[in-house]
Parts: sequence; structure tokens; C-alpha cells
Amino acid sequence: MKILHVIKHILIQIFFFALIITSFSVSYLMIQLIQIEMSDYVRFVATTIAGVFVMFILSGIIHLFTRNKHRYIYQEINVALRKVASGDFNVSLDFSVNQRSELTQLVDHFNHMTKQLQQMEDLRQEFISNISHEIQSPLTSIVGFAQALQHNNLSGEESNHYLNIIETESRRLSKLSDNLMKLTSLESDQHPFDKKSYSLNHQIRSIILACEPNWTQKNLELNISLDKLSIIADEDLMSQVWTNIIHNSIKFTPSHGKITISLRHVDEYAVILITDTGIGISEQDQLHIFERFYKADQARERSKGGNGLGLSIVKKIVEMHGGTITVESQLGKGTTSTITLPIS
Repeated sequence: MKILHVIKHILIQIFFFALIITSFSVSYLMIQLIQIEMSDYVRFVATTIAGVFVMFILSGIIHLFTRNKHRYIYQEINVALRKVASGDFNVSLDFSVNQRSELTQLVDHFNHMTKQLQQMEDLRQEFISNISHEIQSPLTSIVGFAQALQHNNLSGEESNHYLNIIETESRRLSKLSDNLMKLTSLESDQHPFDKKSYSLNHQIRSIILACEPNWTQKNLELNISLDKLSIIADEDLMSQVWTNIIHNSIKFTPSHGKITISLRHVDEYAVILITDTGIGISEQDQLHIFERFYKADQARERSKGGNGLGLSIVKKIVEMHGGTITVESQLGKGTTSTITLPIS
């Protein structure tokens, strides 16, 4: 920065030196063109006065040009700001300014701001589109089967089947609403965050036992290895993490498959690995699985009642605790989720 400042100072001095030489050269030529007899002293004085006058005019022209250029830039900024105020974020300023100044910094900050606003608007539009899609699908099913139940020629078995579908889709809507409220609360940083010391191994074991009807129904083999470990965290929020990941492992592991859950104390961290022999996730899908509403397989996920928000909530909760979560998977071979949390 010092070198640039010195170079800038030298260039300014050269500019003014050139301005002085140019001014007095012009004044000298002007005096020479005047066909009036005068002494050398008078000619010197006249040349000096004319030189100062020419230098003043040239300086004024340069200043006027620069001021008009800056005025044009400010007018363009005002027009762009009015567009942003009206909701049009797809605007940018592009001026060819030779030297860095407060004005160029203003232009850079403005372009960065509009770029961020446009990205937020794109996310908002995508979010609304995803919500509309997720709500519309179960509503269509509910309306369709409710209309079908109005026909008197349905058998008792058919009526019960339709009622079961309506109940399933209603629960799906309820779960979507609940997850949206959770995610909104977590991202607003207004969600209650009550960190305290509790037994992490006991919590994970309790959740595994609570899921027993699900994994026994599919005859899954569970291998559990949990170190005795206490952690300082929000117990209720962390319960959502383990419930979501374990449920996913059970849901996407075929019958007679295997799930391994381990908890290890590594340095100052708790490392939890949940591995299954399920259907797996492609490498491309692994890049997006923590995005809101993303589903590795739309049809498969819908059939199992998912809405693509569970892992977004999990990631947010883990990050709130200063931890990390990663997923490694191979199609047809299974998935391993690794959660690392600071103990205190």
C-alpha cells in the first residue's frame, strides 16, 4: 500500500508539472504571435500572466470534465437504486474508473449487495415453489379420495383404503408444517437453546429402543457400541438429530439388513457413526442432501412420507452446537453418517 501511495503521489506531481509546462508554452506562443514591439521584461511579464491564465482555464476544463463524469456516475447509481427499491435486483454498475477511490468502492459494494439480494430472491422463489409443490401433492390426494368416498357403491374395504390414504396424506401435511416451523425457528436464532450436561450414550440408546417396532418389523440386525460419555448440549434438539438419522437408516434399509451405531470419545469430541446396508445415495445426490426440500429420489421419498427437510434441520442443529455432519454412501451398499460434536 505504501508503494502505491508513493507512485500515486509521483504521478500527481508529474501531471501538475506537465500542466505548468503546457500552460506556459501556450502563453509563449500566444505572445510570439502578437506583433507588438515590447521589451524583454514586458514580454516576460506578459508571458507569465498569460501562462497563469491558460493554466487556470485548463484546470477549470479538467475539473468540469471530472465533475460531469462523477455527476453521471451518481445519476446512474440513483437509477439503479430506484430499480432495487422496486424489487429488481438484477442490476449492476459498470464504470471505467482509472484510479481507486471512495466512488469505485461504492460501486463495488453496490454490485456485491445486488448480487446477494438476487441470490436471496432466487432462494425465496425456489422455497415458495417447493412449498407449493409439497402442499399441492397431498391436497390433491385428499380431495380426490374424499370425492371417491361420496360414492355409495364402494365396498367397506375400498372405503377403508381411501380413508387410510387420506389419513396418511394429512399426517404428511402436518409433518411438513411442523418441520417448516422448526426450520424457521432455528434459522431465526430465536429458538430456545438450553445447553446442559447429560448422558449422550443413554440418549442414543433410548432413541434406538423407541424405534424398536420399526427395525424389528423389518428384521434388521443392530450392532450398538456406545462409550459412556456426557456432553453439554441441548438435549431436546439433539434428540431430533438422532431420531431423524436413525429413522432414515431404518426406512431405507431393506429387510434383513444391518445397522451399526457407535459413539466414541476422541480427544475433546464425541464422534457418532451410524452405518446401514441400505440402498445408498449417489455421489451427485450427496452434494445436495442437506439442502431444503432436496430428495435423492422424489418418487421413493414421497412413498415413504418424506418432505426433504429432515436433514436440513439436522445440519442446522449440529452446527448450532459447533459440530459437523458428513455423509458417505454408495448406491446399493449403504450409507454412513458421521456426526462430530464438541463435548463442552
